[in-house]
Amino acid sequence: MATLFISDLHLCAERPDITATFITFLHTQARQAEALYILGDLFEVWIGDDASITAHQPIIDALRNLTNSGVPLHVMHGNRDFLMGPDFATASGGQLIAEPLIINLYGTPTLLMHGDVLCTDDVEYQRFRAQVRNPAWQQKILALTPQQRLALAQDYRRQSNEQSSQKSMEIMDVNPRAVENTLREHGVSHMIHGHTHRLAVHDMQVDNKPARRTVLGDWHHQGSVLVCDGAGCTHSSLPFQSLPRMAPKIISST
Repeated sequence: MATLFISDLHLCAERPDITATFITFLHTQARQAEALYILGDLFEVWIGDDASITAHQPIIDALRNLTNSGVPLHVMHGNRDFLMGPDFATASGGQLIAEPLIINLYGTPTLLMHGDVLCTDDVEYQRFRAQVRNPAWQQKILALTPQQRLALAQDYRRQSNEQSSQKSMEIMDVNPRAVENTLREHGVSHMIHGHTHRLAVHDMQVDNKPARRTVLGDWHHQGSVLVCDGAGCTHSSLPFQSLPRMAPKIISST
């Protein structure tokens, strides 16, 4: 059995091919996993459990189907779905995990992150991140109507796209010193993160000791899964497919 890691699916109604591929993945490859970790941005936008669970019901049902089958599901907030809350966890059967998180990955202490906090050169984004991750700000937003939240999210999305188009890729990538400092702070030599959409494995030296940063791929052109077992970790891809004609039956919880 293997432990699977994914991130940056950005599931939304505009991309049914991604949703279809993800649901098939949950009913096939993920069923054989020891655990599934989703390291942020599962959804393109999440405006609160009260509205978004219903909007994404087929996905929530597929996640529940997976957890009912006995596969542990761990979900980390990203910069798009930071408003996922306890009702999402209950509905999906998963566990919301805080960032950063250290797990024992087949004998190797491994630090899990979404990754956006490592992009320290993007000062403008870091200010925005601090604002939206503030619990008081989140409570203020959740007090708005779903329609108001959706309009606000769409406005943030438009601004983000405009700002990103004016920034260099280097500014929006992780800062090497931030990576080194984070590994040093937590006393680990392996990190797995997403956010940058730059699938890669980076070997480095931290305090004259070997270290590794594994970056998850996004699901824009194809599905991307990091498969880890006792022999190591490998990236695998999933071709996109059309929406299934009939959704799989949901397994009753016991």
